[in-house]
Amino acid sequence: MPVPEDPKEPAAPKGPGKPVKPVGGAARELVVRNRHDSIPMDLLFRGDGAEPAKPKSPGAPEGERGTGRTRAAAPAGEASAPEGSRPAPCPPRPDRDLVERRGRACSGWWALLVALLALAGAGALVWSGGLLPARLTEFLRLPERPSGQGLDAWRWASVGGCGVVVLFALGGLTRGRVGSAWTLSLFGRYRGSVRRTGLVWISPLMLRRRVDVRLRHWRSEPMTAVDAQGVELRVVVLVVWQVKDAARALFTVDDHTEYLREQVEAVTARVASRLPADSFREPADDVPTLRDAEAVGDALTRALAAECRAVGVEVFSARPTRVEYAPEVAAAMLRRQVAALDAKHRDSVLTSVLDAVDDTVHRLTERGLVALDDYERKALVKDLTVAFYTSRGTAPDSR
Repeated sequence: MPVPEDPKEPAAPKGPGKPVKPVGGAARELVVRNRHDSIPMDLLFRGDGAEPAKPKSPGAPEGERGTGRTRAAAPAGEASAPEGSRPAPCPPRPDRDLVERRGRACSGWWALLVALLALAGAGALVWSGGLLPARLTEFLRLPERPSGQGLDAWRWASVGGCGVVVLFALGGLTRGRVGSAWTLSLFGRYRGSVRRTGLVWISPLMLRRRVDVRLRHWRSEPMTAVDAQGVELRVVVLVVWQVKDAARALFTVDDHTEYLREQVEAVTARVASRLPADSFREPADDVPTLRDAEAVGDALTRALAAECRAVGVEVFSARPTRVEYAPEVAAAMLRRQVAALDAKHRDSVLTSVLDAVDDTVHRLTERGLVALDDYERKALVKDLTVAFYTSRGTAPDSR
């Protein structure tokens, strides 16, 4: 059935070609109508010319405006994050430019040798000018020079240069210790680290700061934490750590030891909040608690190592040495623990008594020592239960 033409719409072209703009009035988009929908005319002839530009959406990124493309859907199995959600916190990343490297230094004995040679050269110049004292000349057994000869300008400059060399050589002497490193900086810029031991010469123009790189351990004070059930705790942690990168430990933070202590407190509070301190349910072996020192220590070590890696500190282990309840809740939790232990003890006693009664009745009836009906069997079981409970020092409930 032919579709009636809309008198307000211009007629569509019968053959292939570009859409014709209406004559007179404002330009309007040409469409082809059928029974169910309307199709814009420019979509039919898109291959003949350039794709028409689409209006830019104010919320789309700059690279996606006017392209007519949509973002690819997320792969299967990966849920897209909601718009208002924040990413999970991650440990700070270390600065790639600030990495410990070897600083320029040499043996201090070479500096001493250079200082002695420069001193000898200056003395020779002074002696050649007749300015060396007579007593020193006799002590060194040097031939006498006529006094009052003096030194010319280039010899005075040479003497001054030798003095500068001596001061520069002796001013850079220092002692390198085992388990420590010198961190060098010049005009606020990091210039390297020196871990040599013994007599070492470092340029006196460098600003030197000593950093302890030995393996160290630190025992914390009782720290406040809350377990998964909201019970306040006091936790003591033993941390074994070492400065791995002296440059980051010195320049990344003001005090790397104070940073370590604060991170220990933060990580301990975060790990302790995931598990309960004790489990009063049965079976208790299947419920992880903070009493599992090895598992809790591994979690503390991983979390603390990730937080301290950015400041050049390597954490070898972090183990909880003591987990206690806060004084204000210790008495209540102790009563709860005693009640749980008493219930567990009663359950074990009841199990053993029932096993003993069942074994006794089974042997009596199997060997034909007694013939019991249901009433007599119940009475015997009751008497044996009372007797076994009494022998174990636990009075049964009178029911």
